[in-house]
Amino acid sequence: MSDHADGPAPLSPRVPDLPSLELLVSVARLGSIGRAAAAHGISQPSASHRVRTMERLAGVALVTRSPRGSRLTPAGTLLVEWAGAVVDAARVLDAGIDALRERRDERLRIAASLTIAEYLLPGWLVALRRDRPGTAVSLRVENSTQVERAILDGDADLGFVEGPGPVRGLRSAGVGGDELVLVVAPGHRWTRRRTPLAPAELAATPLICREEGSGTRAALADALRDQGDPAPPLLELASTTAVKAAVAAGDGAAVLSSLAVAEDVTAGRLARVPVDGADLRRSLRAVWRSGPRPTGPAGDLLTLAARAAAARR
Repeated sequence: MSDHADGPAPLSPRVPDLPSLELLVSVARLGSIGRAAAAHGISQPSASHRVRTMERLAGVALVTRSPRGSRLTPAGTLLVEWAGAVVDAARVLDAGIDALRERRDERLRIAASLTIAEYLLPGWLVALRRDRPGTAVSLRVENSTQVERAILDGDADLGFVEGPGPVRGLRSAGVGGDELVLVVAPGHRWTRRRTPLAPAELAATPLICREEGSGTRAALADALRDQGDPAPPLLELASTTAVKAAVAAGDGAAVLSSLAVAEDVTAGRLARVPVDGADLRRSLRAVWRSGPRPTGPAGDLLTLAARAAAARR
């Protein structure tokens, strides 16, 4: 059995690079290395160096120089005929890549944590729709840990999370702030307190909370990290709506985003309990894979979110 690799062989090291081939085609068309250099935006010495490099790679003279200009040798003429097909194919490839990028820029895959998806993202998407009406947007709503994983796995172009800093492999930018608040049912004993709750008492109280990986839960743990191990949860539920319903129906308490409970507190369905001595503020962040800041629809949405955050301050 012969020992050979499947597929075409790699290009020979004698093949010049594409910019050099384009330059040689221009020399043939314009009759001068100087005019070809100007057409390609490079200096004449640089153009001459490229021609000499091609001649060294090919092992034959390609251009004859004279005071009246430059003309191709028979070998140079033959090489230009071959190079023309290569240059044309490269232009077709370039146009195809542009088309792929345009189609990519017509869609936007977003992953967002529950609080941001429910209370902030709708307004941002309405504004994006006005600016880019042809963009198809898909949204997956998950906890912050799952959002970060979706970005790392390439399943989303842009993510929005709550809680402590980003994970390795991600870049982030702030898109506003939020505050966690302690809420109970209107008849709860804490509504009759005359002093705010201390962080140690909050940490020692079993709470109704979101599942592990939730940005809200992570932010609360970060705020109470100096209080020792927190009490085990009273209940773990998969949505903020379920947490609020459980608090309103029973004797439990929860720490949730101020965005999520504002209407419930105003309507009297939940009561807010002051907490003194713990910093319950947190940042809301956009995240993307390490590299340049997003462009296209993802970049536009990031800008819109930052502007909306500035307007809320």
